[in-house]
Amino acid sequence: MDPRYKKLADVLTQFSTQLKKGEKVLIDAFDIPENMVLALVRSVRSLGAIPFVNLQSSRISRELIHNLDQGQFEAQAIWEYEKMQSMDAYIAIRGSDNIFEMSDVPSENLVHASRAMKSVLDHRVNKTKWVILRWPTASMAQQAMLGTEEFEDFFFNVCTQDFSKMEQGMLRLEALMKKTDQVRIEGPNTDLRFSIKDIGAVACGGHKNIPDGEVFSCPVKESVEGSIVFNAPTIYRGISFDNISLKFKRGKIIEATGSNTEALNEILDSDAGARFIGEFAIGFNPLIVKPMRDILFDEKIAGSFHFTPGQAYEEADNGNRSQVHWDMVQIQTADYGGGSIYFDEVLIRKDGLFVVEELMCLNPQELLAN
Repeated sequence: MDPRYKKLADVLTQFSTQLKKGEKVLIDAFDIPENMVLALVRSVRSLGAIPFVNLQSSRISRELIHNLDQGQFEAQAIWEYEKMQSMDAYIAIRGSDNIFEMSDVPSENLVHASRAMKSVLDHRVNKTKWVILRWPTASMAQQAMLGTEEFEDFFFNVCTQDFSKMEQGMLRLEALMKKTDQVRIEGPNTDLRFSIKDIGAVACGGHKNIPDGEVFSCPVKESVEGSIVFNAPTIYRGISFDNISLKFKRGKIIEATGSNTEALNEILDSDAGARFIGEFAIGFNPLIVKPMRDILFDEKIAGSFHFTPGQAYEEADNGNRSQVHWDMVQIQTADYGGGSIYFDEVLIRKDGLFVVEELMCLNPQELLAN
C-alpha cells in the first residue's frame, strides 16, 4: 500500500474528525482505490472508533438521477437520514474519472434529488463531526494542467500539510471578522458592500475540508449591494462556468451572466434562497495558488475570497436556506488583476496579501517559512 494513504487517513481520523473510542464514523467512498478505504478503516479502528462504509459510483449515481423514478429519493432519504442520525462522524472521499458526469442530467432532476436529500445533508453538516476531500485522478490532473504523478505529489503535499501552522493567524482573522460590521471589496469589475455584523466567523484549518485554509462568515441577508465578476472557473452540478458576473440589490442577485447564462439562472432559481448569499470567506492556503475547477481546492487559494449563493451554515448564519450552496471564487493576487478588502473602511488585504501586522503571518511567504 502507498504509505501516503496511511498518512492521509491518519490526518482525517486523528486531526480532522479527532475520533474517540466508541464513536461511529461513516466512510463515504466515491470511486476511490480500495486500498484507501482499507487505510481509513484501519485508521478508524486504531483509535477505537467503529467504521461503516458506503461504496458509491458516480456513473451509477448519474443513472439513478437521470432516469428519476417518482418518490425514489424521498424513500432513500428516510433510511439515509436514519443512518446519519446514528453516526458521530462522517468522512467522504470523492473521486471521479469524469467531472462532467452529470452534465446531461435534466436540471429539474438534480433539483428534485437535492431537495429530497436536504434533511440528510443538514444533519450531517450540523450534527456530526465531518470532513470531505477529493481523490486525485487523471481527470483532476487534467483540470490542474499537470501530469498525473506531478498532480498526485501536489495533492498529497497539500492534503497532509501541517495545518496547525495556520492556527494563530486564522484565529486572529476570525476574531477581527467577529468584530466587523461593514465589508467593502474592490477589484476589476467588482465593487461590493455588505455587513457581517453579529453574524460571527469560523476559522477552518483542516477540521471540515481537506485541503483547508479559510475563515468564513456570512453577509446580513439583505445587506449586499453592488456587483462582482468571478475570475476562477467553476463546475456546479456537472456544468462548467466561466466569468460569472452577479449584480445585487438589497441582498438579492438581480442579474447573473456568464459562459452559460441559462444554466446559471436555472440554478439560481432552484428556490427562494438561491439568489441570496450564504457565505463570505477569505482563503489563504499557501500551497494552492491557481484554480483547477475543483471547489475544495479553489476556495482555499492564497489571496482569494469566495462568495456563496445559497444555504448559510448554522455556525455563521444569516437565516438563508436553500438546496444550493455554490462557492464562487475571486482571486485577488496581482497576477489575477489584484483587488482590496476593507473591514469598516480599514484596508485588510491588498492584491492578495494581508497588510495589517497581526495577519501578515497568513501570507504565503510567512506560512511557508515556518
